[in-house]
Amino acid sequence: MEFPGKVALVTGAGSGIGKATALRLAAGGARVVVLSRTADEIEATRDQIVGSGGAALAVTADVSDASEMQTAIERTIAAYNRLDIVVANAGINGMWAPIDELTPDEWDQTMHVNLRGTYLTLHFAVPHLRHEGGAVVIVSSINGNRTFTTAGATAYSATKAAQLAMTKQLALELGKHRIRVNAVCPGAIDTEIWDNTDKRNVESVAIPVKWPEGQIPITGGKPGRPEDVADVIAFLASDAARHVTGVPVYIDGGQSLLR
Repeated sequence: MEFPGKVALVTGAGSGIGKATALRLAAGGARVVVLSRTADEIEATRDQIVGSGGAALAVTADVSDASEMQTAIERTIAAYNRLDIVVANAGINGMWAPIDELTPDEWDQTMHVNLRGTYLTLHFAVPHLRHEGGAVVIVSSINGNRTFTTAGATAYSATKAAQLAMTKQLALELGKHRIRVNAVCPGAIDTEIWDNTDKRNVESVAIPVKWPEGQIPITGGKPGRPEDVADVIAFLASDAARHVTGVPVYIDGGQSLLR
């Protein structure tokens, strides 16, 4: 058990990478606060953890809403009286469209969820991490960091690049409090986020790119699994990574090396 006595908060824990991470941390002995704005999804995640003998608390909140996130952290502390691990995973792909067709409201929505959501999660969580030290893992992406060929994804890529800048900035700022801050940058992962991705006229700005057969060399073109990301997050959150901070880890099976 890598996380005996530890308390972890995982945002966007209702599905995909967030759910896989919550299950992985719970399997390692952590008590996990699973957070999402979709109540039935996180309740299902909580029930799965509890059914496997773990401990979990389901909290419904919108990561872009300051008052809701403040309440979420207060509920976490009230339930467990500590916080050791924060996984800032909640995010959206948002609208992908040419920059002159991407509306201000569409831009703002992506910024609010992905970037403001990450800020608010850490803003309210960090004061509690300072007591004992802890680990923060931000879920970024290969987009905006290693790859720039996703047509129309300007807003999304901008938020993911900013998350990596936050990771490095905060690794230094929070190091004196024994708080480690790292990021994971997944490539194509088999999650439900693609069901909620909106695209408009992206063909007009796409740049043709020819890849070798199979975009993801290590899997013959198949996307990774949420568990592939969860295992790396668990490592970064554990004491095994005690001397690792300010680092992005690319989890893409070599996908970004082709782009």
